[in-house]
Amino acid sequence: MVPRLFLTAGHPGNLKVEAAAQLTGVRPEQRLVGPHDRVVPYLSQTRLPALQLPNGDFIFSTNTICQYLFTVSGKEPVDTTNQWLEWEATQLQDAVTVADVVIWGTLHPLLQNDVNFQGGFVSLWEWFQRMSCMGACVAAVDAVLQGKGVQVFKGYLQKQSPPPSADQLTANGTQGGAGLDRRVTEEDERKAEEAWCSGLAALPKPRDVQQPILPQKNERNLLITSALPYVNNVPHLGNIIGCVLSADVFARYSRLRGWNTLYICGTDEYGTATETKALEEGLSPRQICDKYNAIHARIYRWFNISFDYFGRTSTQHQTRIAQDIFSRLQERGFLTSQTVDQLCCEKCQRFLADRFVEGICPFCSYQEARGDQCDLCGKLINAVDLKDPRCKICINTPVIKSSNHLFLELPKLEERLEQWLEKSVSTGDWTPNARFIARSWIRDGIKPRCITRDLKWGTPVPLQGFTDKVFYVWFDAPIGYISITANYTEHWEKWWKNPEEVELYNFMAKDNVPFHSVVFPCSLLGAEDNYTLVNSLIATEYLNYEDGKFSKSRGVGVFGDMAQETGIAADIWRFYLLYIRPEGQDSFFSWTDFMLKNNSELLNNLGNFINRAGVFVVKFFEGCVPAMELNQEDKRLLVQVTWELQQYNQNLQRVRIRDALRCILNISRSGNQYIQVNEPWRRVRGSDSDKNRAGTVTGVAVNLACLLSVLLQPYMPSVSQTIQSQLRAPQTCNVLVDQFVCYLPMGHKIGTISPLFQKLESSRIEELRNKYSGQQHCSDKPTIPSPGVKPGMLSDPRHVTDVPQLSVTKQEEPELAV
Repeated sequence: MVPRLFLTAGHPGNLKVEAAAQLTGVRPEQRLVGPHDRVVPYLSQTRLPALQLPNGDFIFSTNTICQYLFTVSGKEPVDTTNQWLEWEATQLQDAVTVADVVIWGTLHPLLQNDVNFQGGFVSLWEWFQRMSCMGACVAAVDAVLQGKGVQVFKGYLQKQSPPPSADQLTANGTQGGAGLDRRVTEEDERKAEEAWCSGLAALPKPRDVQQPILPQKNERNLLITSALPYVNNVPHLGNIIGCVLSADVFARYSRLRGWNTLYICGTDEYGTATETKALEEGLSPRQICDKYNAIHARIYRWFNISFDYFGRTSTQHQTRIAQDIFSRLQERGFLTSQTVDQLCCEKCQRFLADRFVEGICPFCSYQEARGDQCDLCGKLINAVDLKDPRCKICINTPVIKSSNHLFLELPKLEERLEQWLEKSVSTGDWTPNARFIARSWIRDGIKPRCITRDLKWGTPVPLQGFTDKVFYVWFDAPIGYISITANYTEHWEKWWKNPEEVELYNFMAKDNVPFHSVVFPCSLLGAEDNYTLVNSLIATEYLNYEDGKFSKSRGVGVFGDMAQETGIAADIWRFYLLYIRPEGQDSFFSWTDFMLKNNSELLNNLGNFINRAGVFVVKFFEGCVPAMELNQEDKRLLVQVTWELQQYNQNLQRVRIRDALRCILNISRSGNQYIQVNEPWRRVRGSDSDKNRAGTVTGVAVNLACLLSVLLQPYMPSVSQTIQSQLRAPQTCNVLVDQFVCYLPMGHKIGTISPLFQKLESSRIEELRNKYSGQQHCSDKPTIPSPGVKPGMLSDPRHVTDVPQLSVTKQEEPELAV
């Protein structure tokens, strides 16, 4: 019996098998079969290409088929098998082996059409070019591709389930995609069909939001905050994903679930940073705050951030509430005074805050170290330790003088803090880095923290002997959440003094964790006024830019005001930032990856499916959703989609924002495969049975598109709205449950369908990359970190526990009186 090689048209594995046959001269009898023909009798799923040996056995791995052909030709000894299996760890030899053929056949479709790896993989590229010029490989390409290029694989691949990606792997090594290892049972199909048939009537009504939004009895009340952005700068992409965008996704999701949700934020306006910026721009601190508060608000509006209220901290409510918390801490003995050494500029007649001082770093001798840290070596510095310090305002040399300051006695509150933290971490959803940072502070022993500064712009300290000082920003700023809510509603205490009925979610980057998990909770615990404390603390790692860091001064990176200038829609930016959200480790923005994700995930996957579903309704069924008669294949699809929907809900309930986004893309991939396998464009021209089948497939697909529009709301709100407008989807569909229902019944009239996304061309992306590259590759000055980012500390959350403190020289018992 001659070996028989079973092939199906368009399978990428054909290329390497044909190349191996050409090189070895071994020519099995070839048989062309359908893509779903089960050639190997003992396998439950189709595996092609497959080689039937003379003894009747089957080989159904393309690599093993190639190995077999080389072995029987005498060109590849069997004992070298392990060498090519471990090719990644070795350098390819000049002699052509089965490894060369297998790898070349795998890479050939990838290294075509505008893909060029010459810059980073020179040896690979040279080897690939050498293999592609060999006669056997040229003949294989001609035989398999037949002049159609890699498009010959398209039809086959679109009908296949995509393999699980690395992104779908969870921390314990299991598959993150819903249902990858589950078998669909008859009971699953029955429940999915029952839910589908229940339609919109089974959904709860969308929540009718009344203003102001206040907690309600016997409901889930969510208070969501994102870290207050500093008013003195323009937020970059890392700032945006680190707090406001992540919180926005969760807030939008919570509203879809019908939970009573209030999302507040605002600009952090007091402190040294504002005074410094005012000096730089020749404006007063108030003028700076007005200017940049408007800039922030405009940027967040463009990014579709759905604050219920966006405020600011330089208000009378901030003064009143901060001073009240301070007074309650004082009355309960949680404040002490200490004398500290500070640099004082006699010419300016003022104590110099850390950012008003520069000098030589005591550790690495960098000439322009700041008074709080060195930008070259990354070490934290006490300003009095700088060599040759100078005032940044007048360039004169300051002198060391003593000043009396107030400290919050955190050690006295440590036991209360530990009890609260243990309960909050065990019952809420704290990210791993937030848990680690909070516990490391307590493990290392919390120390008294200075809560006053010698500044003019800030909340005044209401205490005799300290009235010339203001509160330190990290005592004062978190209270801004409360005061901003008070500016939103006079009933703010129903949110902030109601821990029994309110769940508080804080969103931030990891550098803010110590103050939200230790300092601020201690302030509220010590005030003993029944304040609502954080239940779930969601912290991201850092987002970097290409191979460096964002820097406004050097023109490196994309900032909020620049994203709009690119002409790329806000929802595309939202999608990509959420796709690469730095959840478990630092991530980086890449222009190349940005383009690839837009063109593959949005254009070819999500947009392609939704557009096709709508177009089929318009083109073949006069714009009306056709009748749907579900068969077993349809029911299995409903089950798979339901599993993904349930996984989506589970992920977002636990604020796993990036994982939930993968569920959306999995659903659209399943939809594309469903359409491709059933070919409604062909069936609609066939028999009555085929026409009915085309109608069912089209109706299910357009309902799947409607479901995707709901799931997309937290991520891409404008795209979601566009889809629903095109489908004329009823507003009652905008409620999320755990079941996939029929949103658009038979006879529903849809609107005009148009493409959702546009291709990003590599030439345009290269223009943008160059535009925002600044002086990143030619500057001799060290990289200036974004706010809160310490050089050399980006990947280790333990470094966040280092926060600069004033140098204490003497401690005195306080004599505190208002």
